[in-house]
Amino acid sequence: METASTSPDTMEAAARSPGLSITVEKNPPEARLLQLGVKSWPKWGCPPGRFPLKFDAALTCYLVKGRVRAAVKGSRDCVEFGAGDLVVFPKGLSCTWDVVVGVDKHYNFDPS
Repeated sequence: METASTSPDTMEAAARSPGLSITVEKNPPEARLLQLGVKSWPKWGCPPGRFPLKFDAALTCYLVKGRVRAAVKGSRDCVEFGAGDLVVFPKGLSCTWDVVVGVDKHYNFDPS
């Protein structure tokens, strides 16, 4: 896992697949969430478990609660994220979510 600090309160972590990466923005400021319109996005939740996923569209999600470890298919890279994190999964990425604590999130798909 690669980590780069963008501010004292925000960290980005990336797990990479050839040409694709998961980006995690830790505790983004409220202004950023308002700019994105996160609270108007649909909500989704799931219990703990393992879920293989393939993203046919880019997904941005904001976790209200929960904890996930995502392992990128074809790579040893993985990234962890949880409540308060803004996460971006690029179109074409395949990964497995290991949901450690049940998830409640807002999400937005971008098909382009």
